[in-house]
Amino acid sequence: NYILSNFIMKIMITGGLGFIGSHLVDSLSNEKHEIIILTRSLSKKKNLTLDIDKNNIKILKIDIQNFKKFSNAIIKYKPDILFHLAGETSHSNSFLDPMSNIDSNIKSTICALETIQKNKIKCRFILGSTFVTIGKPVKLPVDENSICNPTTIYGASKLTSENLCKIYNNVYDVDTVIFRITNSFGPREQVISKKNAINYLIYTAFNGEKITIFNKGEFFRDLIYVSDVISALQIIMKKGKSGNLYWISSGKKTWFYKFGNLLTKNTGTKVVF
Repeated sequence: NYILSNFIMKIMITGGLGFIGSHLVDSLSNEKHEIIILTRSLSKKKNLTLDIDKNNIKILKIDIQNFKKFSNAIIKYKPDILFHLAGETSHSNSFLDPMSNIDSNIKSTICALETIQKNKIKCRFILGSTFVTIGKPVKLPVDENSICNPTTIYGASKLTSENLCKIYNNVYDVDTVIFRITNSFGPREQVISKKNAINYLIYTAFNGEKITIFNKGEFFRDLIYVSDVISALQIIMKKGKSGNLYWISSGKKTWFYKFGNLLTKNTGTKVVF
């Protein structure tokens, strides 16, 4: 296990043009690291705010479900750090196309782990996971030892990926670290669908459209702003203990009736509870 705080590193990020990924690229580039982005599509290239050439950023158009290309990229670039952020994140899509979900989440993870292990690449593999692995919590607050009973194929696939990381860490001593994010929000997240309810509601409110929040808003979530997520990822990357799982969250309840009232106060939009 090695501390990486003072070195210029080669960092590979799958999903590096996405919401979390693009913010992470910005932050890591400020520290002069060499960044290799793996992306299925270039449609989100505008998420990057930095000059690619000047900031030593390389973008590879590789779908992580193309396991041969994914593996070859890891072998070619031999990253010091691999952030695995890409994958299917839709609950509904995981039921519509479960085989694709398994390829995208589980098989891509084991492809990376097996490549690192077989080729003896000294690489810290950091898996992006989710609170959805918990399912319906047995008790609150949840922590790293909470029982997991995922209720979706997506949740089950991410939990399986977590377990694969633990196995490769225990059996092969691959340096793996796992993080779970609660409800993150901020710039660059998708707002065209309700996949991220927080960003969707903020976007809708600032467009002056009416918002409906069910159950009188008497439910809560743990919300965390994207810059806090990136700060946590930097700490986990440099100081996280090999084999460990970390939660990234605010640790606070945000009630939706308060959130709705906050939107009204700041935008004037009407919230129907």
